[in-house]
Amino acid sequence: MSHINSITLEVISNGLLSIAEQMGVILTKTAYSTNIKERKDLSVAIFDADGKVLSLAQHIPIHFSSLFGAVEELLKRWDKSEIYDGDVYIANDPYTGGGSHLPDIALVKPVFYEGKLIAFVVNNGHHADRSRRGPTIFDEGLRIPVVKLYEKGKLNKDIYDLILLNFQLKEERRGDIQAQLITNQFGADKIVELCEKIGLETYFEFCREWLKYGEKKARTAIQNLPDGEYEFEDILDDDGNGNENLQIRVKLVVSGDHLLFDFSGSHPQVTGPYNCVKSALLATVFYSVKCLLDKTIPANSGFFDSIDVKAEPGTIVCASEPAPTFDRETTTQRLADVIFGAFAKIDPENVIAAGCGAVTFFSIAGQDARSGKPYVYVETIGGGNGARYNKDGLDAVQVHMTNSSNLPIESLEMEYPLLVKEYALEEDSGGPGMYRGGMGIRRGICILDDSENTVLAAASTERSRTKPWGLQGGMGGSTSYLDVCHEGRKINTQNKVRNVPLESGDTVTLVSAGGGGYGDPAKRDINKVKKDYEEGKISLETKNTCYPAANKEDER
Repeated sequence: MSHINSITLEVISNGLLSIAEQMGVILTKTAYSTNIKERKDLSVAIFDADGKVLSLAQHIPIHFSSLFGAVEELLKRWDKSEIYDGDVYIANDPYTGGGSHLPDIALVKPVFYEGKLIAFVVNNGHHADRSRRGPTIFDEGLRIPVVKLYEKGKLNKDIYDLILLNFQLKEERRGDIQAQLITNQFGADKIVELCEKIGLETYFEFCREWLKYGEKKARTAIQNLPDGEYEFEDILDDDGNGNENLQIRVKLVVSGDHLLFDFSGSHPQVTGPYNCVKSALLATVFYSVKCLLDKTIPANSGFFDSIDVKAEPGTIVCASEPAPTFDRETTTQRLADVIFGAFAKIDPENVIAAGCGAVTFFSIAGQDARSGKPYVYVETIGGGNGARYNKDGLDAVQVHMTNSSNLPIESLEMEYPLLVKEYALEEDSGGPGMYRGGMGIRRGICILDDSENTVLAAASTERSRTKPWGLQGGMGGSTSYLDVCHEGRKINTQNKVRNVPLESGDTVTLVSAGGGGYGDPAKRDINKVKKDYEEGKISLETKNTCYPAANKEDER
């Protein structure tokens, strides 16, 4: 029988969540790169001694794959008797390191108290160093399985030097890794302080009861769903390598207090970098279920145990080595879309319409003439979120599996030889409906680098051919597009381009998709239609064609 009551459980769980959130702040404040310190492309979690998730800070959902994947692989490779106080593990590989793509480097630190292993603290940061792509994982960069970076507090310098040797921005990588080390040390110290306050026996009892509570909350919420099978499918435009209309399917099976997600029939893995490994698929399922069931369910392993996931190895949603995975986050966005679509068949009022459905990104790399040093600018821009049964969709936000901030223009132009030409909401991008979909973003970057070295640009977006779907009569959001202009003329024919050589004065402009609308547009409040038109959110043509009630009011 448990000696921990509900109040104690809540107090300790919030204590651990506070530690995780503080770790996230420390990593943001101490990181070297703009990608982590400004865009907050990072995540943090705390696990128990058995590798079960206890607390997950609210950062970027897709990163959860790298966090739990690294701990899972660690415990497969090392017996607990081989894990020592002062050890630190590092990993990034999707197939041997528990990661989901190579830029995300995870650091894991075991936590000891009174000579016993009591927890693992883990953080993950996106190291934006280069944008290599190719038909296999071997073309995408340095693969790091789970290895010991520190053993018993001593740095394994050979491994550290080998890792840094493979990056062009060595000082930036060193600075970010040091920030990750500091972050984990802080978390470990705070967990030890917690155990000193509550005692080791109470801590272990909490771990058991907290996981039971998570599972109980999840199963109770699932029992409120009607039993049945609910299917949905959608497509990715292409993989940037000639493979088009990549189908993603899900069959959701609700049975009592259990959920099964079956992704059989999804497209085979591709040579473009849009493949997901199993950990990325699981992270997407867990995120989606938590959004759609009960927001008070704790994000711990007890909750995850109420869900089963079935996927065929060798498919785009459950790739096998050596499939490339660099841009797996865009596929996870579509995975979230199909999961939400399946749940909409149960209760559309509990689901938002499709959002922009992409991780729309820039990558511009060159050598800065001002310093003579190489630079890599990477940024993802948001888009429109889907509308719901009683609210318009949010404009210009990151949706579902990504949650990074935009890079402030001042920081961008200070750090890189680039100029932001435009940054605005895209007119008519939100899907018409009784509630309008959120608006997409237009962002244009001009190359100012006048060094003699080649500047290489990469950019990618999704939903360029298929609109984000609406619900209950709502119309789809606008599609996205990409313009790469050299000497004033557009030179790209695709919406996914790699290693395009550019010169000073050339521009890259991305426009992200808008969110789908909800409900019949004819039922939209006339005053809201007028306000949208006055604020430039919709054009006169859209006002006239999609909202006839507003036109009749004007005629009067």
